[in-house]
Amino acid sequence: MSVLQSILLGIVQGITEFLPVSSSGHLAILQNIFHVETDGGMLFDIMLHVGTLVAVFVVYYRDIGRMITETLKMCADIFSNIHTFALNRIHKTSLRYKRIIHNNYRKFVVLILVSTIPTGIIGILGKDLVEQAGATLLIPGICLLITGVLLLIADTVPEGRKMPRNVSYGQGLIIGAAQGLATLPGLSRSGTTIAVCLVCGLERKFAVKYSFILSIPAILGAAVLEIKDVLAEPSAAGQVGIYAIGMVFAAVVGYVCIKAMLLVVKHKKFVYFACYCFVVGAVAVVCHFLI
Repeated sequence: MSVLQSILLGIVQGITEFLPVSSSGHLAILQNIFHVETDGGMLFDIMLHVGTLVAVFVVYYRDIGRMITETLKMCADIFSNIHTFALNRIHKTSLRYKRIIHNNYRKFVVLILVSTIPTGIIGILGKDLVEQAGATLLIPGICLLITGVLLLIADTVPEGRKMPRNVSYGQGLIIGAAQGLATLPGLSRSGTTIAVCLVCGLERKFAVKYSFILSIPAILGAAVLEIKDVLAEPSAAGQVGIYAIGMVFAAVVGYVCIKAMLLVVKHKKFVYFACYCFVVGAVAVVCHFLI
């Protein structure tokens, strides 16, 4: 892989990871049409996703910092309740237990954990299917068409008002399952999860935040699972420097696109991205039968 190719794919990743047009679908289409050989593509894909992960941390650092703090406090409260339970059993007392989830940030942490469960299960079970789907233009093309439909639905749903305290854990599971299915190339992760969040009645700005913060455990989990495969590809070692350049571009472009996405959702402008997905998806499907 050349430096120029790394930069190009990094820019594509940064744009399509957060704008609802599917990063994996575009990468699969570009690699199939231009025959880009990544010489250890798993490592490159992981590094590009880490780059976009950095962008999420930069934009939502206050929320993420508060969530980490509240997670530690919840763990402390859980241990305190265990201690209280032991004292009540031993000394026959009736000491009160601490309420674990008593604010929006704690509820948000638990919702992210709940959503991550179906994402992880679907991701692990569908790993081989996703790899096979990315080797052709047909599946990414069809999934881009589906993404377009989801975006049109997102623009037409009534305005939601739900914040963490109003979101049920069942809805959290549904959102997580949507993210798991969005591992298919062409099915936009952000577009799918935001659309499902809006259908579930979440407030629009919070829907974007939920979608992007939910990507953190998914990306980290995928990276951990792929470490063994990456280490088994010695040919990728000499490409790390070039991959890093693409990662930096993915982070910078991703930051800009997150900011843009907040405006898109606020002003209900998904229709433009839906049209784009329809065009690119149709072109990919046609190219599949012509190439």
